[in-house]
Amino acid sequence: MASASVIDDYVTTLARTLRGPLRVRRDMVAEARDSLADTADAYRAEGMDRGEAERLAVAEFGTITEIAPGYQEELAACQGRRTAAVLFVSVPLSTIVWSVIWRVYPQNPWTPVRPVWFSPLAHFLDWFQFGMGVLGALALLTLVRGPLRHRDPKIVTRALGVLLWIQVPMVIGMSAALTLGRGTMLLDADLFPAGLFACLFSYAVAGSLLFSATRCLIVSRRTTPARGPETAN
Repeated sequence: MASASVIDDYVTTLARTLRGPLRVRRDMVAEARDSLADTADAYRAEGMDRGEAERLAVAEFGTITEIAPGYQEELAACQGRRTAAVLFVSVPLSTIVWSVIWRVYPQNPWTPVRPVWFSPLAHFLDWFQFGMGVLGALALLTLVRGPLRHRDPKIVTRALGVLLWIQVPMVIGMSAALTLGRGTMLLDADLFPAGLFACLFSYAVAGSLLFSATRCLIVSRRTTPARGPETAN
């Protein structure tokens, strides 16, 4: 296998240019390196010296500017699928957990009557959460390979990121209002382990979704090739 500076510099620049899930990105770069090395070996078998063989292999493969958008599109789709899957599974599950908690959590004796807005807001939050789960399923369908795949996965992935940065703060705000309206403070959770579990689970879901949303926004940005041998001119 050929291994020389031209190929090494090329794949290093490619790796620095791409953004997305680490394992998938590493696999892509490794496949690119193997393809370049195989092509260079074929040229060397024809009698070319190593340097010329590598330059021809890189030229045949394409410049970073030419190939990076295609790689980045697949990385964006991968990140979008992961985020959509988390949204599809975790948000409805969180709603179910809290629905059970609200039914069995002891009512604070100091607030025997709930505010008039409590029930409408609680029902709206439930439907809102399940609706987000449905959107997660739809996004997942448009990001998998097949006839339903969106022609530009970056658009779907970016939309997911923006949507989650709107949805998660809204859910946190509505949940806090419901907690106060019911008269159940977080300090009461130490008297009721299920309430503590539900709170921790909700925080974990919210943190995971916001992290994934941020990654979606990062990977769906316009690809700007890193400075390197193939982009210096």
